[in-house]
Amino acid sequence: MSEIKNRTIFTGDNLEVLRGLKDETINLIYLDPPFNSKHDYAAPIGSRAAGAAFKDTWTLKDVDVAWWGEIADSNPNLYKVLDMAGSTGGKSTMSYLIYMAIRIMEMHRILKATGSMYLHCDSTMSHYLKITIDAIFGQANFRNEILWKRHTSLHGGSQHKPKQWGRLTDTILYYAKTKLTPIIPFVTLDNVERTIKFNLIDEKGRRYYDDSMHIWRSPNMGERPNLCYKWRGFQNPHPTGWRLSKKRLEEEYQKGNIVILPNGKLQRRKYESDYVGAPLGNLWTDIEPVFAGEEKLDYPTQKPLALLERIIHASSKKGDWILDPFCGCATTCSAAERLDRKWIGIDISPKAVDLLNERMTREAGLDKYVKGAGILIHRTDIPIRAGIRSKNIKHQLFGSQEGRCNLCKHQFEFRNMEIDHVIPTSKGGPNDDTNLQLLCGHCNKIKSDNTMEEARVRIRELGVIPPHSTSVF
Repeated sequence: MSEIKNRTIFTGDNLEVLRGLKDETINLIYLDPPFNSKHDYAAPIGSRAAGAAFKDTWTLKDVDVAWWGEIADSNPNLYKVLDMAGSTGGKSTMSYLIYMAIRIMEMHRILKATGSMYLHCDSTMSHYLKITIDAIFGQANFRNEILWKRHTSLHGGSQHKPKQWGRLTDTILYYAKTKLTPIIPFVTLDNVERTIKFNLIDEKGRRYYDDSMHIWRSPNMGERPNLCYKWRGFQNPHPTGWRLSKKRLEEEYQKGNIVILPNGKLQRRKYESDYVGAPLGNLWTDIEPVFAGEEKLDYPTQKPLALLERIIHASSKKGDWILDPFCGCATTCSAAERLDRKWIGIDISPKAVDLLNERMTREAGLDKYVKGAGILIHRTDIPIRAGIRSKNIKHQLFGSQEGRCNLCKHQFEFRNMEIDHVIPTSKGGPNDDTNLQLLCGHCNKIKSDNTMEEARVRIRELGVIPPHSTSVF
């Protein structure tokens, strides 16, 4: 990433910036994009985030028609998924997913083989987004659906009867780039918590806790003949056996983790020095939203630092590259800085730069930071990557025609469409983009050098179903 320096924030369309980043250069991507909530958001006037605003209502006018064609060309399965979503959820849903899919395709490309992506959403689009990402990352690389309890209580008092359960959680979809992607799903404890947990001290002064209940398999765990053996005079009276193989048990004994006490009983010890953290599941109820205090910026969709720190700690290490393509009030960037990671942020609003300028000193601890002194790099240009794909007229035509042949009006795969002149050049049609259309191969042969009206008459006379059509003629 030598061409893009650490602590860089881009303002502009994140798709163009993403397309300018090199392949397999990012370790972790977190994104908190629009949710298709059908609302507009703005920070209160007078707040530190004043001026930050975005629209979260989607129509086909909000997407570049070339994206639809590019998706159909490069990932036919994804195209089918989005087309199905449009049939189920309508044009707004399809428009939102086209916008997201073309960007997630780029995120997948720039992630390293060991990289991770965490997408923050809610129940509005989570099910659609999951099958969309499955078509890009592969279903096998879906790791978790994390539920974050973002509200601590429900507010009543409405004059209307409730029609649904209260909405308390957001969803975070966690995807790995490949099976090589690591994770550390543990929560570290503070000194007081560690002292309470490791409440015993051995003869060498080392802290530990008694985990003897996990020496034997319990009776309800089922029989395991291969774990039923005698070791140093001990044997489980139940056919469920030991928790460990005989070899592992002896290894733990030699390490001092299994001890034969003076009273003749076994004790399994878990030492503080070996502790990596408390196991963490996919239900996160211990991180509260930002209600007040110095962290609160009044940004419309602000997420707490603790949430991003947990994700970054679990899926990256010091010195790794972190990217947030919808960085908003820059929580991801601030959390990455605090954890000694390198980071890149992208946001459509210049307000993100002002918020990040402020947070770098107040939260990230850059004591020598002075606004404009070069620690934070603000760029409005588009990075250039060799081999970047330019807009293709066939992609644009396919998107504007919504994947339908302009003659028979049936849907076709991208590969079955051919570029044709609306008015044949032999009959005076201009030889430019305004006179181009896409026809299926079958209709293109029928039309030949005829006008579109002549071709429509001909196709009605033939009454033939075009080959490769996705609907009935």
